[in-house]
Amino acid sequence: MDASSPDADPELVARLRAAGCVFAEDEAALLVGAADGTRALDDLVARRVAGEPLEQVLGWAEFCGRRVRVLPGVFVPRRRTEAMARLAVRLLRDRPAPRVVDLCCGTGAIALVVAQEVPGAEVHAADLDPVAVACARLELPPGTVYEGDLFDALPRRLRGLLDVVTCNAPYVPTGRIALMPPEARDHEHRVALDGGADGLDLHRRVAASAPAWLAPGGVLLLECSPAQAPVSAAACAGAGLLAEVLTRPEEGSTVVLARRPGPGPTAADG
Repeated sequence: MDASSPDADPELVARLRAAGCVFAEDEAALLVGAADGTRALDDLVARRVAGEPLEQVLGWAEFCGRRVRVLPGVFVPRRRTEAMARLAVRLLRDRPAPRVVDLCCGTGAIALVVAQEVPGAEVHAADLDPVAVACARLELPPGTVYEGDLFDALPRRLRGLLDVVTCNAPYVPTGRIALMPPEARDHEHRVALDGGADGLDLHRRVAASAPAWLAPGGVLLLECSPAQAPVSAAACAGAGLLAEVLTRPEEGSTVVLARRPGPGPTAADG
């Protein structure tokens, strides 16, 4: 989040900097802009100083050039995930009436980008966290966001018809959650962080179920860390998908692309 704050209140900036906010001037400007009066500003600043993520305090996060609403406790969309959203758009842009699902959708940021940038796309989203579902429903059309466990949340009519499934599933190993920054560890629901012993429990489950939900040539996109990518790709290959690892070091992004055999969308370069 960028903000120009040449006249930021020095006392407010100092308070934020003392709380560990690296970009204190920018944050001060954003908080002032979000507050409706002095009392509201005091409340927002108190939440931020207490360690709540700036995006949850403001009520929005910037993602692919747009503001996506964020409720307290919901996983804040990361900038690295923008690469997966853009990839989904490239895969779908030239296909007539594609069907897309964003699993583990959180705020619904990826689904929102696809819905806005792919004309005619039928976009759905699902999450296990009811607060995340409520958050995504603020952004996406009625009847397109479902609460439940991965593919089990989806309408049966989508089975075997999906052109793209995006999935930013939790992939932090359980033992490493305690080492995460407090903003995430203490203020994002654990269900959005905990990926099991090696972080890939949900990847294995998604990979195993995906072939039954993807159309021929359909693509599953899974975000993970570089170290996890070979294991995630192997799980996809074991389920009969054709898997490859795509990395964008400049964006901190690693995505496993797994395709059900058959004709389907191809990703453009860039």
